[in-house]
Parts: sequence; C-alpha cells; structure tokens
Amino acid sequence: MRLSFWCELAWLPPGEVVQGVLVTVEGDRFAEIVPAVPEPPRDAVRLAGLTLPGLANAHSHAFHRALRGVTQAEKGSFWTWRERMYAVAAALDPDSYLTLARAVYAEMALAGITCVGEFHYLHHGPDGVPYGDQNAMGHALVEAARAAGIRISLLDTCYLTGGLGIPLDGVQTRFGDGDAERWAGRAEALRDAYAGAGDVAVGAAVHSVRAVPAEQIPTVADFSHRHATPLHVHVSEQQAENAACVEMYAATPVQLLTERGALGPRSTAVHATHLSDVDLALLGQSGTHVCMCPTTERDLADGVGPARPLFEAGSPITLGSDSHAVIDLFEEARAVELDERLVSGRRGHWTAAELLDAATAAGHASLGFPDAGVLLPGARADLVSVRLDSVRTAGATPATAAEAVVFAASPADVHSVVAGGRRIVTDGRHGLGDVGGLLAAAIREIS
Repeated sequence: MRLSFWCELAWLPPGEVVQGVLVTVEGDRFAEIVPAVPEPPRDAVRLAGLTLPGLANAHSHAFHRALRGVTQAEKGSFWTWRERMYAVAAALDPDSYLTLARAVYAEMALAGITCVGEFHYLHHGPDGVPYGDQNAMGHALVEAARAAGIRISLLDTCYLTGGLGIPLDGVQTRFGDGDAERWAGRAEALRDAYAGAGDVAVGAAVHSVRAVPAEQIPTVADFSHRHATPLHVHVSEQQAENAACVEMYAATPVQLLTERGALGPRSTAVHATHLSDVDLALLGQSGTHVCMCPTTERDLADGVGPARPLFEAGSPITLGSDSHAVIDLFEEARAVELDERLVSGRRGHWTAAELLDAATAAGHASLGFPDAGVLLPGARADLVSVRLDSVRTAGATPATAAEAVVFAASPADVHSVVAGGRRIVTDGRHGLGDVGGLLAAAIREIS
C-alpha cells in the first residue's frame, strides 16, 4: 500500500527544518522524501506544524504508571517508593498487565512515541512459580504494544537477588529465574517466539549489580553477543549502590560490568547518575549508550547525571520515561539541558538538534532498530507531527521550530502519529479511543 504525506515542516538529516516535504510510504518503509514541494498533492495527507521521526522511549517499566500521583503524598525516599512499586507488582497477572500496558503504550503513542524499550522483570506468578507459559507476562507486553500500534524492544531482565548477597524475598520472587542459565533458557524461548517479527525485538537486561551477582553477568552478556541484541542495565542510580558494590567487589558498577563483558555499542547504561572519571571514560570508550530519565531521576531525588561529558567521551545519549511520573519525551529532552544549567550555572550545553537525535535515531538504535528514527528512504515509516499554533508553540517560525518543540511543546501538541506506515493517532486521538478512560479502568482493576 502506497501513502503520501505532505509535511508543512519536517526535520530532516543532518538536523535541519525543511519546508514543504512530501513523504511517500510503501508498507512500513519510507519510499521517497522530497523537499521543497510548495503545495500538497491532491492525494497526500497534510501534516501541519513540524513533523519529526518517531520518538523512542528507551526505558520503560509499564506497570509503574499505576504509581503516578500515589507516591507524591509522602516524603519518603527511593527505597520507600520501591515498596509501593512492589505492591503494584504483586497485584498483576497476564490479563491485568495486558490491560494496563495497552493503555500505557497508547498514552506513549499520543506523546509521539513509536517504539518502547520495556525493561521487563515481572516474569512469574505472585509466589514465584512460573505460569504454564513461562513467558506469559512478556507475551502480554508484546500484545499490548501491538494493540497500541507501536514497536517494542522487550528487554528481558535477569533479576536474581534482592541486593548484594541478599536472596529474593516476597514479591521479588516473581522476578527471579534461579540463576542466569535458567534465565537464558527462558529468554531463548521468548526470542524464538518472535523470530522474524518486524515489530518486536527481544533483548536482554541485567537489572543491576545489586540484583545479578558478578559471576552471573557474563551469561546475560553472552546472550546479547550471540544474538546481536540490545543489553541494558541500571547503573549507579544511587550512591548507596556504588558504595555497596565497591565494598563487595572492590570495583564500581561500571568497572564490574566492564570486567564481565557487559558494556559496548549494543549496551545501554540506564541513569549513570553517580560516576567517577574512570567510569565515565569506560562508558565512553566502549561506545555504551547512556539512557537519561530526568523526570524519574528528579522525582526520586536521584541526582543529575553527567550527560554532556558522557556524550563527549563517546556515549550516545538516549531518553526514557522510566517510572512514568510523566510520559513526555519533549520534557525528558529539555530536562537534559535545563538540569545541567541548574548544576553548572550556565546555559547552552545541548542544541535542539542534539536532543532530538537522542529522542529519535539514538534511542531507536539502542533498542535494536537502527533503521528507525530518521526521515530517509528505506527507514521505518514513523512520523510524528507537532502543532506550532498552540498556546505553548505559537509564534514559532521555520528557523525556530525545532527549538520551540524541544523547549516548549508537550504531548498535547502531538496531533498525528504514523508508526510503521500505519496512522495510529489522528487529530490528537488514538485509535483505541479514550485512553484516559482505559488507564483509569486498568489502574482501578489492580488497586
């Protein structure tokens, strides 16, 4: 099927806003990108405002969406927040997780996200006993993403201990497979189930050095190396994590992951907030992506990571909404710049083009879709159109459109989304209908 879209403005490589761009789609790929077409052809769908490649949410825990607002009524800490999160995890089964995740992914689509990296560790039944299909929860997430119309990189997570040297306890038993070999066997079955599926990538994740003993990490890394698939890991999110790791292993988390073969161009270090100079150099020299999740990092009072130094050292930067305190990749992007302004006392660390690249091409590449996130012939046909006439963006010109979107737009300004050649959002409305209602019903079900 051949479709045409005429973009009033489009963000084209190498990071320029171009007027009057005609985009032709065949199947799930771009066939042609033609700039300087002054008027839309009769058969083309007109896309007003600025059209971007699809956004990639490189770090998601879908079930955390049920916590939005709940944890703001108390002071607490990361660790008390975690107890609330465990309560939600205890309430889910494959059916209720499908219902919740479908609504969460539809919310992402409304925000312009066409691909999600789901950091998935909620594997088994509430008592830790596997379901009849040991990947039932993973299948629910894939079904949810497909229903919402977005691609998924299902980052199947190895989670073996409740802390350094501490066995899993309580709801944590749902997360564990016993050891990395048994995790790998289950992950292989999951990967086989989606072999050849163009909309699903099955990757791997080490939850953290707290949750996977050092001797088990190479098995997870080997899965990634053998299948050339993404490998993600929470890294140095908390200073307490660093201190415990140094005490047990005489190495920081980054050093330990380096020694165990878990870093490299297919790897992504999530957060990387509290790093030494050596850590920063190791991440950069290995080409490891770093996923910044500023809205979650500030919500949990984790701190501000050294995004610009990491980027300059050689680590591509990506973005994630993580706990879904909000789902807004424009906010994640501008927060990378604005938070660094607060820490440094100066402006101008990142250009709008660099932040858009983090939200698009770099994010897709880190999730195993290097052929997405860019408006070029042959790339995956994802288009996200953002209004430039709302109360937030009014006054933008072609010369300032990218800056207006990055530093002022919100998901409310996204009016059209095409994912894989299929239009899933039209006039700001998702094909599933009332997504707010779907979210409310799903959260009530598990509350």
